[in-house]
This record gives sequence, C-alpha cells and structure tokens, in this order.
Amino acid sequence: MLDIQLLRGQLDETAATLATRGCQLDTAAFAALEEARKGLQSRTQDLQARRNALSKQIGVLKGKGEDASAVLAEVGGIGEELKQNEQTLGELLGQISDFVSTLPNLPHESVPIGGSEEENVEVARWGNPRQFEFEVRDHVDVGAVLGGLDFETAAKVSGSRFAVMRGGVARLHRALAQFMLDVHTHEHGYTEVSVPYLVNPASMFGTGQLPKFEEDLFRVPKADGGHLYLIPTAEVPVTNLVRDTLQSAGKVPMKFVCHTPCFRSEAGSYGRDTRGMIRQHQFEKVELVRIETPETSWDALEELTSHAEAILRRLELPYRKIVLCTGDMGFSAAKTYDLEVWLPAQSAYREISSCSNTGAFQARRMQARFKNAQGRNEFVHTLNGSGLAVGRTLVAVLENYQQKDGSVVVPEALRPYMGGAELLTP
Repeated sequence: MLDIQLLRGQLDETAATLATRGCQLDTAAFAALEEARKGLQSRTQDLQARRNALSKQIGVLKGKGEDASAVLAEVGGIGEELKQNEQTLGELLGQISDFVSTLPNLPHESVPIGGSEEENVEVARWGNPRQFEFEVRDHVDVGAVLGGLDFETAAKVSGSRFAVMRGGVARLHRALAQFMLDVHTHEHGYTEVSVPYLVNPASMFGTGQLPKFEEDLFRVPKADGGHLYLIPTAEVPVTNLVRDTLQSAGKVPMKFVCHTPCFRSEAGSYGRDTRGMIRQHQFEKVELVRIETPETSWDALEELTSHAEAILRRLELPYRKIVLCTGDMGFSAAKTYDLEVWLPAQSAYREISSCSNTGAFQARRMQARFKNAQGRNEFVHTLNGSGLAVGRTLVAVLENYQQKDGSVVVPEALRPYMGGAELLTP
C-alpha cells in the first residue's frame, strides 16, 4: 500500500507516476475524501475544545451553587455529536483505505517507462541455443513419447490446464525441486520453510492479491461461513510470516525458500498457452522470499535474481534477463527482473522466473516493521522471486535435452537426484 502521506502531500506527482503504470488515479475523488476527513476532524477538535471549556464552566457554576442544567444539556448534545462523528470518521477512513488499497506500487527510478511488454529492456543473455539436426518436438510430444506426460487423463480427472506425470518424467520433476532447494539452502544461505497452502483473506491482502485480483484466486468456503484461498504462490504465506510483527534489531535481513504447489484460476487468459504445461491451474514453484531493510533491499534484489540465474546455469539452459517496464510490472512490485528460458519448439524465450522488490508496499499492508539502528520502528522491505518455476523448468529440460530417438538426456546437475540415470528413454 502506498504511504497515505505521499498522496496527501504530493497527489499530482503521485498520479503522474502511477500513470506510467497505466493506473489513472482519480485525484478529484481522493481530494474529496480528504476534504471530508479534514472537515470532520476539525469539527471534532472544535467540539472537544468546547466540551472541555463547558466542563470547567459546570464546575464553576456548581461551586457557586448556581444552576448548571443548560450547560449540562449542551455538553450532552456535544457528546452525541462526537459519538456520531467518531462513527462517521471511521467509515470515511475505511473508504480512504479501500481507495488506496487498489493503487499499485510506485516504480523505482531505475525502471524503464513503457506501456507493455514490448518496451521491456533486455539486460543480459547467457548460453547459446542448441542447434538441432532433426525436427524439434515440443514438451507435450516429448513427454508423450516418453510415456510421462498425460493431459487427457488429467482433463478427465480435473478438467483443462492440468497434467498427470508418470515414471521418469515425474521423477525428473521431483528432482528439479529437490535440486533447487538444495542449492538455495546449502549454497545461497536460505532457510527452508514449509507453509500452509490455504491462507486467510488478511494474508492475501498483505501481499496485494486482494482486493483487486480476487477473480484470479481459488476461493474455498468454510463451514463457519468464512473462506480461505488456495495460494497462487508461496510468496503469500511466506511473506506473511512477518505480518503484524516488530523485528528486533539484528533480526533483519531474513532469507526463506519454500517449495509449494500454486493454484491460479488464470482468469482472462483463455486461449493463451492452452497446450501443455506453460499455463496451468496447478503447478509447483520453489520460491525465494527476503525480508530486508531499506538500505539493503536493492542489493538484495540483484543477489536474489542471481540466485535464480544460478539454477539455470547449473542446468545449462540458455536464458535472458530483462527488466520490466512500468506498464508490465506486477501490482506490488517497485522493480522486477524476469528470467526467460529458451524453448526450442517455440523458438522463443519464455518467462521462468520473476524477481521483484516491493519496497515497503507489502510491509505497509501487513504492518511488518523492524527496529532500525536509531531505535525507531520502520517498515521492512519485502522481495520475492521464483527460484524456479518447477513445471516450466521441466518443459525447458525436455525440449532442450531431447534426442532424435525420443530420449531425453538428464542434465548432469540432476543425475545425483535421478539415481545416476543419464537418459530418459521411451
């Protein structure tokens, strides 16, 4: 959530910055809400001062033995108005909070201005795409030849955008997740956590999924009339570990890694990537989450992104790194790097990781603070990134390591997790 003081003090400047993200801030609506708030608070302060003065007058009148009934009646009337004002102010502050909660984060000054993904900027490229001497199959056909990917049975069981994995492909999928976790915990210094896959609305609000993106979520009703949500990413439960907390000095930074399934309704994406595992309702990710101070968070973003890159390099998968422009960033992000892996069947780079610094945006929604070096309470900065999306990494391995006879070479880094197997065969 944006700092309300920024809106109150620099409304036009903030609106101009948000416009670079494609967000049209209704400055007139906010100004009207603020005018009503200030008027109500001013009236309340005047009433409180009047009540205090009358209370002293009552004491004087009673001390003289004079009739104070008229003054008492006025004080009673002021009390009723103050009570009504308190209720009205609470409702008004709720409207202001609802208004601000739908506004995205402000982009960092280093983010390129642009309206769509066409204006993202490539900053690095690693590896050379393999040259094939045969007609390349996509991962769906590679998996079918191996007998390891089954979308028809998944559709029978659950519907479209699901997959069943079998045999060596299922083991390869598991090996990828285990490999990622081991690298991030043993080499990159992250603490592994296991978290719930169902979270409450407050957790979804804290990381910015609610209220704006409810249609993208799977909502699960409870017997008591309430509801939970299936997580769209481990970012939600892991980041919310610090919700409503004040971390003591020296406790921040924190580095977490978590492997979970992710569930997304993919609202509005119908017709996009309907074939295969690129865009599914259920998939797995190994997620990196960092809780940082404002002084360390921007260096931490570079480091976190390099940790995701390390997985691609160890798997020897060609990729490129791009910085998203203002119009293509996610709701909570102040800056985002996307890593895109090369998929031979598409002759294109496709997203496999998105690494973002949200600054204090999520922390302000979660009320996540730390005690700084001066002893003052300050909002933490939160960061997250895929390290990596497991299903998409499987897609990349199947396509980049396929052989003419339908077999798939197991990347060397994964062989210890595959019982030493060097090849998946039909």
